[in-house]
Amino acid sequence: MTAHTLVTLAQQTEPALGTGGVRQWILDNLVPLLLLTVAVLLLWLGGGKGDNAGVMRRLGGVIIALGIIGLAVTTNAGANIGQWIAGLFTGG
Repeated sequence: MTAHTLVTLAQQTEPALGTGGVRQWILDNLVPLLLLTVAVLLLWLGGGKGDNAGVMRRLGGVIIALGIIGLAVTTNAGANIGQWIAGLFTGG
């Protein structure tokens, strides 16, 4: 084999390393586990004491955090939201 053949073969293979597997594992395992933990903590810390207003305040922060996670893991979500907001002002 010549050096040119080796370079050509090396360029035809797909990259062995990537973040796709880690991203999918986080979405499949870590996010639901964190949501379950937050739900249990909200019920345990606030619900048992009758502090319903405090629980709802914390729940508002959790909903905002979920929205941010949703934007982070969705492809082209930022561009789509920008187009939607622009459409509100341009009427399109």
